[in-house]
Amino acid sequence: LPAPAAIPGAEPPAGGESLESLGLYPVPGEPDWAAGFSEFWQPGEAGAQARLARFAAGALKAYDAARNTPGIEGSSGLSPHLRFGEVSPRQAWHAARAAAKGSGVETWLKEILWREFAYHLLWHRPEMPQRNLRAEFDAFPWHPDATLLRAWQQGRTGYPIVDAGMRQLWQTGWMHNRVRMVAGSLLVKHLLQPWQDGAAWFWDTLVDADLASNSASWQWVAGCGTDAAPYFRVFNPVLQGEKFDPEGAYVRRWVPELAKLPKAFLHKPWEAPAGILAAAGVALGRAYPRPVVGPAEGRARALAAFG
Repeated sequence: LPAPAAIPGAEPPAGGESLESLGLYPVPGEPDWAAGFSEFWQPGEAGAQARLARFAAGALKAYDAARNTPGIEGSSGLSPHLRFGEVSPRQAWHAARAAAKGSGVETWLKEILWREFAYHLLWHRPEMPQRNLRAEFDAFPWHPDATLLRAWQQGRTGYPIVDAGMRQLWQTGWMHNRVRMVAGSLLVKHLLQPWQDGAAWFWDTLVDADLASNSASWQWVAGCGTDAAPYFRVFNPVLQGEKFDPEGAYVRRWVPELAKLPKAFLHKPWEAPAGILAAAGVALGRAYPRPVVGPAEGRARALAAFG
């Protein structure tokens, strides 16, 4: 929104009136999509410093092992603060160096460097947010499908680890990085949707939406970036869920309709016997969808298109 001075005839409010009451800033419409964000985020420098201090004193030491487990607080959660300049990469770097030593610290510092690399790419390739960095991808046979895109956006793909991530994003404005990669891979490879559509959704919904990091990450997932995942790397959403959310804490939290499923079937409910589904109160195709594209079919489609 524009600052008051940018609005013709507007002066800073006096006497304690709010900008909204003076009609200078529009009041958000209903429903307030971000109403629950305050439970997870404290915007501003004080919030940034508090989160940095908590991370440095806790999860930092085990970051290399814990960062890929979405069901625990194993990452820093600093990305929104870095995005809005409430803490600088230099501050975060030196705070981590001063707090601990070891592989956890070194792994986290590499993530800071990847962020800076994304800015380097954007500076030299300003077309990166919209155009493939590798020109050979300009002829890629995407299959835009509004129904598939909407299912992905709403966390209704039928793949629990992906749906959990998309719902976490909608409710908190943030998604665990491991799940971002899995969700991104599903969209561009299994579903063959243009990576720009995924990048646009993240840009609209992430509290840490950063033009450089968002664009570079999506091009990495799609295989068209300068340092991209190879085309044959297709994340298996079932195996990723079983490996990084083995007890199902993450899925049970964000996809509560599957909460009573035993962990053997939590990441692949379509394989559960009818009796187990009934006992868990899961009605596939109604309360929870079947996969929009089968895992084997999706991988085969991706390899055929990318090949």
